[in-house]
Amino acid sequence: MKAVVTVVGQDRTGIIASVSGYLAEKNINILDISQTIMQDIFTMIMLVDTVASDITAGQLSEDLKAMGETIGTEINVQHEGLFSAMHRI
Repeated sequence: MKAVVTVVGQDRTGIIASVSGYLAEKNINILDISQTIMQDIFTMIMLVDTVASDITAGQLSEDLKAMGETIGTEINVQHEGLFSAMHRI
């Protein structure tokens, strides 16, 4: 499955390392990534592929939400198809 992971929060050292490290541990490949900082607000969108991972979509979402609370960000995961349908013009 391909999914879109969004991360938003106050900028601080280690956000990218925390999220990408977790994804690597779960054998989830980052296909594309966009990151920017807007006046101290960190924003990142990643397209990931979970095919090689044995984690469920629900567990991935729960784990990343919990990580977000720990690192001071909000992290959401959406199936690529749902994300595309919601953001179609």
